[in-house]
Amino acid sequence: MSRVAYVNGRFVPQRGAAINVEDRGFQFADGVYEVWAVQDGVLLDEDGHFTRLARSLRELAIERPMSDAALRRAAFETLRRNRVRTGLLYLQITRGVAPRDHAFPRPGVRPTVVMTAKGLKLEDSDARAAKGVAVITLPETRWARCDIKSVSLLPNVLAKQAARAAGAYEAWFVDADGLVTEGSSSNAWIVTADGVLVTRPLTANILAGVTRAHLLRCAELLQLRVEERAFTPAEAKASREAFISSASSHAMPVVRIDDAVIGDGRPGPVAQALRRTYLETT
Repeated sequence: MSRVAYVNGRFVPQRGAAINVEDRGFQFADGVYEVWAVQDGVLLDEDGHFTRLARSLRELAIERPMSDAALRRAAFETLRRNRVRTGLLYLQITRGVAPRDHAFPRPGVRPTVVMTAKGLKLEDSDARAAKGVAVITLPETRWARCDIKSVSLLPNVLAKQAARAAGAYEAWFVDADGLVTEGSSSNAWIVTADGVLVTRPLTANILAGVTRAHLLRCAELLQLRVEERAFTPAEAKASREAFISSASSHAMPVVRIDDAVIGDGRPGPVAQALRRTYLETT
């Protein structure tokens, strides 16, 4: 079955879907996006993603195109038309179409709204989690407002490609102070030798991961000790466990960072417990 896209109020074959060449998302990456994991027809962490979407729109002064209720209806119809029960839903909202000029267009330009959906096999992610993944570290090259989920992702793309070229799954950015910020498409976590769960606190240089927030609640349920602080690549390489989190990976164990094997080279119990608890509580 051919995939279907939602574009500005219409459902169209995705292969032929199009936007105006002067759309500011295309011209300037002037837009935001969200990605929901879908399981058994349910949007995981649904409210958290809508809350973050609203914040990103506010930070870029992009007009809300419609209510959350209307977006939800369009989202579930997109899933239905694509027959997606387990997979990912992608939503992108740009400032809209206007003659090319760096400054914002005059009021009245309608935002562009695009949604797509694709099916994924949860067992593929589970198999990857059972084995664990590798991560490389790279210098931070992104802009100073990574807290906004902007479609401007070229540094992330280059980092992800560097990871692929190195035979790794993800890349962690390291800032000018020598501290890990986050992954190219995920948040970064470690478990220290003392069993403390550590992840960087929310600041402008990392994204407030919705899955990250859910995992912190899971950590509380599991009565884990948690510290929200930055850590170095050296501390990560000496840690008992490491993992990444995102809508698509949930909690994904990391078994190698650069050339260092983490722990005994197998997914650790904390990451595995958090992954199970996350899936049980979404």
